[in-house]
This record gives sequence, C-alpha cells and structure tokens, in this order.
Amino acid sequence: MFAKQLTVFIENRSGRLSEVLSVLKENGVNILSLSLADTTEFGLLRLIVDNAAKGKEKLTENGFSSLLSDVSIIQIPHQVGSLQGLLKVIDDNKINIEYMYGLSIESNEAYVVLKASNIQRVDEILTENGVRTITCDELSKL
Repeated sequence: MFAKQLTVFIENRSGRLSEVLSVLKENGVNILSLSLADTTEFGLLRLIVDNAAKGKEKLTENGFSSLLSDVSIIQIPHQVGSLQGLLKVIDDNKINIEYMYGLSIESNEAYVVLKASNIQRVDEILTENGVRTITCDELSKL
C-alpha cells in the first residue's frame, strides 16, 4: 500500500518555507509530516499531507515547483531495534533506500516514511513479513 508524498523545490532564502506553508493553509491542506533538506541554493521539502493532489495543484497555481511520488508509511513497534530489523529485511532483498524520515504520533507505535528504488518490491516484502503500511487517509485519523 502506498501513500502520496508531495515534494516542493524551494529557494534557500528567508521566508520561502513560510510561503509554501501559507498556500497549503489557505487551501485547507493539512500537513501530517514533513522533512526539509537543503543545499546552498535550494531546499527539498517533503510532505505527507491529507490531500496531496490538491496541495500540488494549489502550489503550482502559486508558482511553486512540486511533484508527487509514491512512498510507504510503515508502522513499526516503538521499541529498540525495530527499525533496524525492518531495514535488514529490505536490505536482504537488495533494495536501496533512497531516504526516509520519521513521524510523531501519539501511540505505542512508531511510523517512518520510506522511499526506495523499487517501491513495488518493498510493498511485497513488507506484506510477506506482516509489516503494516498505512495510507495518508489512515494517518490523518490517528
């Protein structure tokens, strides 16, 4: 099961992040998780939102460059070693993890957003190993 991630390319300058978030706020798009990585010239803002298609549409209308991509939102036990065990299963299947970031949810479970070189195969591996993935809709209800 996949979720849609919204990635926004933003100039690395004061106020630009706030402008992106204002567009989402003004259009009722709720941010569920985000990750921001920067270089000297631009930033990559990765967002899990409650309506990725609408977010992309509204950002495009406001002059922001963005794209949608498939990611897995993976539920893992909130205990020592859980993440390493999950990553070992993926690594044993020779799949490269491109990036990932965590989610903070009030529960006894932890969640990570994961982008891999072969997201279809990751989904199969997770299913085969009884690992639960969730959608953006499910995440917004937690």
